[in-house]
Amino acid sequence: MKVYLGIDVGSVTTKLAALDEGKRLVASVYLPTAGKPVLMVQECLKRLRPQLLPDAEIYGVAATGSARYLAGVLIGADLVKNEITAHAVAALYYVPDARTVIEIGGQDSKIIIIKDGVVTDFGTNNACAAGTGSFLDHQAQRLGMSIKEFSRSARLSRNPVRIAGKCTVFAESDMVHKQQMGHRTEDIVYGLCQALVRNYISGVAAGKPIEPPVVFQGGVAFNEGMVRAFREELGQGVVIPLHHELMGAIGAALLVQEKMSGKAVGSCFKGFSVSNVQYQTSAFECHSCPNLCELAQVTREGKVLARWGGRCDIWERAPGSES
Repeated sequence: MKVYLGIDVGSVTTKLAALDEGKRLVASVYLPTAGKPVLMVQECLKRLRPQLLPDAEIYGVAATGSARYLAGVLIGADLVKNEITAHAVAALYYVPDARTVIEIGGQDSKIIIIKDGVVTDFGTNNACAAGTGSFLDHQAQRLGMSIKEFSRSARLSRNPVRIAGKCTVFAESDMVHKQQMGHRTEDIVYGLCQALVRNYISGVAAGKPIEPPVVFQGGVAFNEGMVRAFREELGQGVVIPLHHELMGAIGAALLVQEKMSGKAVGSCFKGFSVSNVQYQTSAFECHSCPNLCELAQVTREGKVLARWGGRCDIWERAPGSES
């Protein structure tokens, strides 16, 4: 059984998806990164292996996400790709005529514009995390509810209040004010979802055409309040694809399957045994420019394997990797 692995290592979550030759998802893992990308990559591999059939053989591995170069070095990736490409490929696989992709993860948001199956434009959030999964989790905790309860509450709202959503600080302050005024919790929660969608459209989309079919993917697509707010604000349907939380990893797996198709040379995959390798991590300051970024690096037996964490990718690129 030929299997193709895609791994998406983000700042908040790490995802791994395994596809068979028919591009069907046969195994997956979704875990919080918890600031430990090396350990989470290893843990994902440990949890994935028992899900695969005994005769499964890895024919290709690809990495994407903010720590894609790190993951690529650790697992022996055959391909390293950026998140925009990976998410677009996955969206087009599940929704072949997709024109707009809304992707919201733990700490970032993206919009991808597609025409005739080709990415023509994209945008990302800049410095503010308003509207991302981490911000929504924080607000749910502050209100004393789980993110699932937050989602259900937003669905029940009938008279949402207007929340200032341009900034995380202002949004939280405004929510407190609305609570003090006696507004119902469900109306405050859904008012926040509406504010975050408005912020996404004015900031991340920034005037880009949002044409149907619109595909909403990423972990935040689990939130019914955000889905409802997007549908109402856009005045059109929004497609939530199957496995929307794994789309980066699925896209990476699809890309590496295409790359490895017909190749006589085997995969560079180092095997599931890398889960048991002891790595050392440390930090250093880059003096290549005035930013003076603090970077992390991982080593094994004194040899540097990967570096990450800077504002640019000068230290991250691995030989043979692609953008």
